[in-house]
Amino acid sequence: MMESIKKLREMTGAGMMDVKKALSDAEGNEEKAVALLRERGIVKAAKKADREAKEGLVRFVVDGGKAAMVEVNSETDFVARNADFQAIVEQLAQAALKAGTSDLDTFREFQMDSGEKVGDAVAALSGKIGENIVLNRVAYLEGDNLAGYVHSNGKIGVLTDIQGGTPEQAKDVALHIAAEKPEYLTRDEVNAEDIEKEREVLTNKAIAEGKPENMVEKIVGGQIGKFYEERVLPEQKFVKDNSLTVEKYLGEAKVSKFIRFEVGSK
Repeated sequence: MMESIKKLREMTGAGMMDVKKALSDAEGNEEKAVALLRERGIVKAAKKADREAKEGLVRFVVDGGKAAMVEVNSETDFVARNADFQAIVEQLAQAALKAGTSDLDTFREFQMDSGEKVGDAVAALSGKIGENIVLNRVAYLEGDNLAGYVHSNGKIGVLTDIQGGTPEQAKDVALHIAAEKPEYLTRDEVNAEDIEKEREVLTNKAIAEGKPENMVEKIVGGQIGKFYEERVLPEQKFVKDNSLTVEKYLGEAKVSKFIRFEVGSK
């Protein structure tokens, strides 16, 4: 059995588990196993695996106190607009909700309602469409006030969980995150070394610009405050009303977690 697995892996470039399953389904017949791998699109997918996939779609599902989101990449935007591609992204989002995991490897092994593993379904689509299709990220959240938002082009998706507040506020914050791209939930999450480097750069810049020495610290302090305001979610200007910060818009409600996927980014 191991010799056959090794032989077929070399012939097709397919993964060990895919080859093992094909051999099992073909009752050990190598020729039939190769045919099965081709039918499932796994051979073609393996040959395309080194091609970059930077386009694609993000989709989410919110169901009561649970939410999930996936990012699936393709090589071209043309394929991202393909009906088969869009359909499987929707199916994967639903599967992610049932899988209840943010671990990509675990999710790839999850069995969908069709009986097919997530990883096999993605590989089969790659073979059918003729492009490298990549399941790039998956996220799963549980909470009391969950919301999701996807930009109309499907390139940016957000999940939020806020403590307290209304469903409308949760959706508004998700929209804000999609537009304003916050990096942190609190100032404490910002790396202290990054702040010190920023402070050093700003100090040197102020000195080089000839700012009065007794004013440099105050100037730099204001600029560091702006650094936080641009990156820390509660301190950002609320996208729907710049007279408010996100924190003031939410009032007593608090954002407990957010996840933002943007196609092509890490």
